[in-house]
Amino acid sequence: MSTTFKEYQYEYEPVAEEDWEEYWLDDNKFTQLPWEDLRGMTVTSGSVTLTKDEKNLIGISIGGGAPLCPCLYVVQIFDNTPAAKEATLQSGDELVGVNGQSMKGRSKVEVARTIQSIKGEVTINYNKLHADPKQGKSLDIVLKKAKHRVVESLNSNTADALGLSRAILCNDGLVKKLQELERTAETYKGLIEHAKKLLKATFDLSHSHKAFGEVFSSIGVREPQPAASEAFSKFGEAHRDMEKFSFKMLKTVKPMISDLNTFLNKAVPDTRLTVKKYLDAKFEYLSYCLKVKEMDDEEYSYAALQEPLYRVETGNYEYRLVLRCRQEARIKFAKMRSDVLVKLELLDQKHVQDIVFQLQRFVSGMAKYHSDCHAVMKDAIVFPIEVDLSRGTFTYDTSQQFNDEEEDEEESHIDTGMEFSGDLISTD
Repeated sequence: MSTTFKEYQYEYEPVAEEDWEEYWLDDNKFTQLPWEDLRGMTVTSGSVTLTKDEKNLIGISIGGGAPLCPCLYVVQIFDNTPAAKEATLQSGDELVGVNGQSMKGRSKVEVARTIQSIKGEVTINYNKLHADPKQGKSLDIVLKKAKHRVVESLNSNTADALGLSRAILCNDGLVKKLQELERTAETYKGLIEHAKKLLKATFDLSHSHKAFGEVFSSIGVREPQPAASEAFSKFGEAHRDMEKFSFKMLKTVKPMISDLNTFLNKAVPDTRLTVKKYLDAKFEYLSYCLKVKEMDDEEYSYAALQEPLYRVETGNYEYRLVLRCRQEARIKFAKMRSDVLVKLELLDQKHVQDIVFQLQRFVSGMAKYHSDCHAVMKDAIVFPIEVDLSRGTFTYDTSQQFNDEEEDEEESHIDTGMEFSGDLISTD
C-alpha cells in the first residue's frame, strides 16, 4: 500500500507501508515516513475538538502542504480565539486530519476551505512537535538580538544612514517611561540630599540651643536677685524647649529620607531590572520574527527558481522549530510587557501620591518647628534685665546675702584692682 501523499512537485517513488517506521512515545504511536527529517525532535499524535467563534473561525494559520512540502503545519495561533483558549495546538504542530478525514497530500488552501466548510465544532487531528526551545536558539538568533540592541540605541536617522532596519516594537513607550522614572529618581535624590543637609543643620542648632539653655539656667540659679533669676531661668528654659522642638522635627522628617531611599534604591532598580528582562525578551522575539521572515524568503526564492529545498521536502521541521520558538518568545514577551506596564503604572501612582505626602510632611514639620520656637521665644521676652553688677555672678555668696561685711569685702576688692565695665568683670 502506497502513501497517501502523492502531490509532489518533484518526483518521489511511492513508499510501501511495510517500510514505514513506527515509534511509541507516551503511549501514542507516531508513524515516521522515510522522507521525514525530524532533526532530533519527537512527535506524538492526538486530536482536539474546537468550537468555532461567531465568525466561523478557530484562530489558526496554516503553512506547508502540496506541492512543495509533505507536511501541513500550524504557523500561528491567534490571541483570544478558540484555538488559543483551548491551548492544545501550538505553532509547528502538523495537521494530519480534519474530522477524521486525512489531509495528507493537500494544499493549505484546501485544508483551510475544508475547515471553513464545517459549522459549529471541528475536530483537528495533529502530530504534536516536541522540541526543546534551546535547539532553536542558534548563533544566528544571538547575533540578531545583538543587532536589535544596536538599533534600539540609535535614532531613526542614524539607523537609516547605517542601513539598519528599524524593527517593529523598537523604541517603545515603556523605555521612555523608564527614562522619565530615572529623572524622577534624580529629583528624589536631590530632595534626599537637601533634607539630609537640613537635618544636619537643625541637629547642630539643637546643640547650640542646649548650650544656651544650660548657661542661662545656670546663671538664673546663681543670680541672687529674684527678678533677674527668674528672667535668666525662663530664657534658659526657652532654649531647652527649642532643643526639644528640634528633635521632634528631626523625628518627623527623618522617616521621609527612609521612604525616599526605598523608592530610590529599591523600587527604581527593581523596575530597571524588570525593563532589562523585558527588553531581552522583546529582542529575542524580534529575532525569531526576523528568522521566520528570512526562511520564508528563502522558500519563495527556491520556489521561484523551481529548485528543491531539502528542509521543505523533508517536513520543514527546522522551520517549524523556529515557529515554536517564536510562539514561546512571544508569550514570554507579552507577559514581561504586562509586568512592566503594571510596575511602571504603580510606580507612577506612588510617585505622584508619595511625593505630595513627603513634601507635606517636610513642610509641616519645618513649619511646626519654627512656629513652636517663635511661640516659646515670644513668651520668653525678659529683656531688659536689671542686674546688680556689684554682686557679680562669680562672687555671689548666697549664705550671707546683703550684709555689711560682704559689702565691705567687695568694696575692698574694687579698691585692690577689680573694676566693672558694663555687665562684664575685668581685671587689671
